[in-house]
Amino acid sequence: MNIRRSMISVAVGLGLAAFAAPAFAGGSNLCADLPNWSQLRTALVKAVSAANAGLGFNMWGVLVATDGTVCAVAFSGSDYTSQWLGSRVIAAQKANTANGFSLSNGGSPGSSLFPTGLALSTANLYSAVQPGGSLYGLQHSNPVDTEVAYQDAWGNDAPASQFGTASDPMVGRRIGGVNVFGGGLGAYRNGVKTGGIGVSGDTSCTDHNVAWNLRHNLKLDGLNPVKGVSGDATRPDNIVFDITPNMYGGTGVSAGGFGHPTCINYEPAGGPSYSANLPVVH
Repeated sequence: MNIRRSMISVAVGLGLAAFAAPAFAGGSNLCADLPNWSQLRTALVKAVSAANAGLGFNMWGVLVATDGTVCAVAFSGSDYTSQWLGSRVIAAQKANTANGFSLSNGGSPGSSLFPTGLALSTANLYSAVQPGGSLYGLQHSNPVDTEVAYQDAWGNDAPASQFGTASDPMVGRRIGGVNVFGGGLGAYRNGVKTGGIGVSGDTSCTDHNVAWNLRHNLKLDGLNPVKGVSGDATRPDNIVFDITPNMYGGTGVSAGGFGHPTCINYEPAGGPSYSANLPVVH
């Protein structure tokens, strides 16, 4: 009888332990296809230190896998307060958005426009989601899971000291969220999407530049033959500046429907925009 009670106690204990264990996203093994936290941090610091215009601020960088699982969160400053704290979740939103609305080569076999797939940066979505745009309302879909952003897997408030470290509470879980200005890019190898990259912490144009250089530093810019909407085959998901100001105010009109506003300190005097000189994709 005592043996039986002991067996029941063990079984109940194991059941409770299983119930209390953290429920990580089922696709977390996909993170093995992406760089680790140390590699993200090193590549982000390098990308931030390059000439990117904007305000010269430190940045947050996030990698997500193809199923939306957050794989790594890092910052370029000395600690988590060295950059805009609110940009941590924004960077995750951007990574989730670029991954969620980009396709691999072979992902759109029925498309005459994009038979080899489509790469959309978050910068490409700005005009499309404005009133009258082809994707109006997209920014209100797929809300951020705030519990994933700020709590551990047991529902307790995560220490802020973990933000941007290998133990960031978002890691191994799906954050969700949609963001529609510069800083998010699909991650690709040989035309196959392996996830998304998000950067935030400066102007949205600078965020795009840093994300682009970060992707290049991590060797995740192997887009070919995937196409985009930028009109530049060598930079298919690059930011587009084709918005004509509206005389009555407001956003203005994008000629191609995927334009992004220009930003402070972004356009060099007498020269092309910084985005025109970003590395070409492979």
